[in-house]
Amino acid sequence: MANHYAVYDTPIGDVTIVTNGKYIVSLLFGAVDPIGAINEETVALYDGIIALNQFFFGQRLSFDNPLWFGGTEFDKKVYEYVMTIPYAETRTYQEVADAIGEPNAEKQVALVLSKNPLPVFVPCHRVIQKTGNLGSYVGGAELKRKILAFEKANMEKNSMTMNPKI
Repeated sequence: MANHYAVYDTPIGDVTIVTNGKYIVSLLFGAVDPIGAINEETVALYDGIIALNQFFFGQRLSFDNPLWFGGTEFDKKVYEYVMTIPYAETRTYQEVADAIGEPNAEKQVALVLSKNPLPVFVPCHRVIQKTGNLGSYVGGAELKRKILAFEKANMEKNSMTMNPKI
């Protein structure tokens, strides 16, 4: 079965979502024409953009879309753990390594996340260096900063509507 893709406008600019028919297999920043993929919207693509827009507007804190990670078992452990990091919170690469039982793998965790094929869906933007620096990001440091700022602003907005001051 051929991959399908569609380009969507989001609050962080154009993104290209690619699906294999059942699973979302990648999210690319910008309008991209993936080699061998058919530019045709599918239910999985449509569901992916709905979820992304809900995320950027603070209506969704995590994703339940079917995702295909690929990669090694180590990669999958990293991605699965990163998906448990709560919205608007961060962890360090070392904390991720410790959490997956690989305390000497901080650099390997950083490498895996720098190649994350599903950024935002697998929220690697929430993983930073222990110095507080953002570290690498497939979309660049400025985009990582912007996504973290979206999350923080949405949490503040949601806490105010849930607990308004009188």
